[in-house]
Amino acid sequence: MTRRLARFPFPFRADTYRYSTNVEPARVPVETEAGSWGTGILDVDDEYGPELAERAAVLDRDPARLQVLSHMRPACWDALHTVLGELAAQHPDRMSLERTGPDLVWRNALLGIEQRFTDGDDASLPGGPLGFLGSQVQDDIVLLDQREGSLWADAGIVTFAADWSMRFDVGMRFLEVHGPVPRVHEEGIISRAERFLMRLQPGQEYRRTNWTMSVDRRLDQSTEIYPEWGPDRRAIADADGDELARRLHLRVEVQHLVRLGHSGAVMFLIRTYLASLAELATVPAWRERFGRVLAELPEDMADYKGLDRFRGAAARWLLAN
Repeated sequence: MTRRLARFPFPFRADTYRYSTNVEPARVPVETEAGSWGTGILDVDDEYGPELAERAAVLDRDPARLQVLSHMRPACWDALHTVLGELAAQHPDRMSLERTGPDLVWRNALLGIEQRFTDGDDASLPGGPLGFLGSQVQDDIVLLDQREGSLWADAGIVTFAADWSMRFDVGMRFLEVHGPVPRVHEEGIISRAERFLMRLQPGQEYRRTNWTMSVDRRLDQSTEIYPEWGPDRRAIADADGDELARRLHLRVEVQHLVRLGHSGAVMFLIRTYLASLAELATVPAWRERFGRVLAELPEDMADYKGLDRFRGAAARWLLAN
């Protein structure tokens, strides 16, 4: 059993899966057949350095993965103070945030940095407050503004999207962002989720999980680079059993939802985890459950998640091994 698999947030609690709000309080540990996860809202693990380096490379190639509408500057600073403070509280031996008047010092021994900056001065931080924050946490970050009876996706740094685009979605209503998802509108799931989020009080924290599948350990599956990863989804359907199990991954997002205390924005932290079918199969309960979920998944949901070409082969491999 690897350390990474012991902390993997296996998302299925039954042999079938349907969309739901599936929101629960944050910071409550979840015991699994392999270990546990969910103690904090941020998870600094063995992938910390490599994933931050990958985010930096993505942003070098495509700076538009960082989007901030002008009225969201206060929310970006609110997110920066909240998340850096959380990191320092979780890892006091390796990280600290000190303030002297308007001047602050952030130290992160894991990255070997000491960054001095001035509160509210975007130019004092590389990338501005949201860009710098994205260089310190493995999570993608989306900030929602609440006005006119709706939530609006008005800022974000998203380099590890699963077939969506922050550049395309910035400025959209919460309901519009989820427009293509099947079933959720007819069943009122997204409307209920938005009402729930709009009732969050400052400092309240919740979480949910979401999942899909990836070919290889590819975090960046943004719409902008579909030609780079889309063809693999077609080709993997013809792979033999060993290659299928090695290359196909269950991709799980742990999404934390936090009402920021000063700006009133809702912060989405989206952390992505990957585990191959071969890795999952080392935990017999996960192998069997994921196989049954894939076998039973309705066609429209499999099609939306992009699994239609290979989910049958994946289910057969899981249930046969």
